[in-house]
Amino acid sequence: MGGAEDAEPPSKRVKVSSGKPGDLSNGTFPRDPASCSLNDLMARPLVCQGDDEVVGTKGVIKKVEFVRILAEALYSLGYNKTGAHLEEESGIPLQSAVVKLFMQQILDGKWDESVATLHKIGVVDEKVVQLASFLILEQKFLELLDEKKVKDALKTLRTEIGPLCINTDRVRELSLCILSPLQQVRAVVSGQVVVRAKPRRKLLEELQKLLPPTVIIPEQRLIRLVEQALDLQLDACRFHNSLVGEMSLLTDHQCGRDQIPSQTLQVKLDGLFCMKHQFSGHQKPVSYMSWSPDDHQLLTCGVEEVVRRWDIESGECTHIYEKNGLGLISCGWAPDGKRILCGVTDKSISMWDLEGKELECWKGHRTIRISDLGITSDGQHIVSVCKDNMILLFGWESKAEKVIQEDQTITSFVLSMDSKYLLVSLWNQEIHLWNIEGTVKLISKYKGHKRSRFVVRSCFGGLGQAFVASGSEDSQVYIWHRSSGELIETLAGHSGTVNCVSWNPANPHMLASASDDHTIRIWGMNQVNMKHYDTVSNGVHYCNGGT
Repeated sequence: MGGAEDAEPPSKRVKVSSGKPGDLSNGTFPRDPASCSLNDLMARPLVCQGDDEVVGTKGVIKKVEFVRILAEALYSLGYNKTGAHLEEESGIPLQSAVVKLFMQQILDGKWDESVATLHKIGVVDEKVVQLASFLILEQKFLELLDEKKVKDALKTLRTEIGPLCINTDRVRELSLCILSPLQQVRAVVSGQVVVRAKPRRKLLEELQKLLPPTVIIPEQRLIRLVEQALDLQLDACRFHNSLVGEMSLLTDHQCGRDQIPSQTLQVKLDGLFCMKHQFSGHQKPVSYMSWSPDDHQLLTCGVEEVVRRWDIESGECTHIYEKNGLGLISCGWAPDGKRILCGVTDKSISMWDLEGKELECWKGHRTIRISDLGITSDGQHIVSVCKDNMILLFGWESKAEKVIQEDQTITSFVLSMDSKYLLVSLWNQEIHLWNIEGTVKLISKYKGHKRSRFVVRSCFGGLGQAFVASGSEDSQVYIWHRSSGELIETLAGHSGTVNCVSWNPANPHMLASASDDHTIRIWGMNQVNMKHYDTVSNGVHYCNGGT
């Protein structure tokens, strides 16, 4: 029943001896398994110690399971002798003798024998046994075809695989493999699947994932447990804002408040800013700005006026976008940087190319006079406030629409970088986090900041956008842990309403805030050696936040 030799390197747990290429050799067989009957193998206990023995202070870790995953980890790391020594010294084998026999039969291509052994290894769920049998017999079928034994393969398909009554679509795909080479080519052209035999070790890995962990220890189980422990530590760390590579297995992970940007600082080494350009041309106050995907251009929108596109290097206005008799209220870039979108005072949304040719106009209640417009990172969906308490997400190609309805008036919103979440600021001094991927769902609420008269904007930020920040009318910046909703920091320093915040997407330790005190503050790590300046240069007031 065998097939082509498997040329892949040994798997992480199934070791090959120098005597027979297909043999297991982790030192746990008391004698040649081929000379043992299945009854003999089943009669042997898996362990020589009590299954109820536990280790650790919590009394929940079974010693038998712990030793087995330790042995699996050693073999997966290539420490074969050490793994075998652990099994021998502890008296706790990684796998039972019958499981070892089953695994060896798979590697040797003894398909009928392995199916018989499968029923003896202690799998209670008959459905799992059938699924595993299907995988084994499928491999048998495909290897027979590779050996040009078409009649034997057809017999296996009809008398062994078919009667299992599992995955009829897959059975039809297998039947295609019996076709002539020309017919197989036609099948591929028509979109049908033509399958091939997989390496036997790959089959063994698939069976290991299918069978219960009490029968076969899952691959790299100890590593996954450690990773889960680290993830739990990260979730519990309210101030985590550092690279995961900085974590250590030797100590419990805990970031301090110093990971959150909380000290006002200047960007240039001399502590001073300099003006690069002054963009002039709007007849009304600028209500909205949007950077191009490559940061080389900037869109600015005058209040119900026009949108201007600026070249950052030269400071020149390269184009003006306008509609006769109407004003523009918001603007944004398509991800390709070749199209722009604008909200219009007639509640429509327009799309232009860079030269000002209108490509599309979506009429109806698509937007209102709230200057926020979002475009998802794939460029397929537009997000806008369509009523005072309602946000519309619509696919400009698919025409599909989703709606977020709040109980309060919406003042602003912002999309996450991955376009999976929406942060909505409300009139009632709350900020709501919505999951907009798939079914729209409210995830979390953030409270504490003050808002009664002005539009106050919020943002995502930090490593992995793990935090939410917002301005406030009490002159402070508020920062919450995104997952828990816990308020973790308030930053004092401004002397007027903080109406906008922006977290540096490339530097998790830098946050900017803009205030009615006519200053923009850059917040950074509190270890920075602060320089205090309060100067006026070129008519622009600079403040580093010294108090």
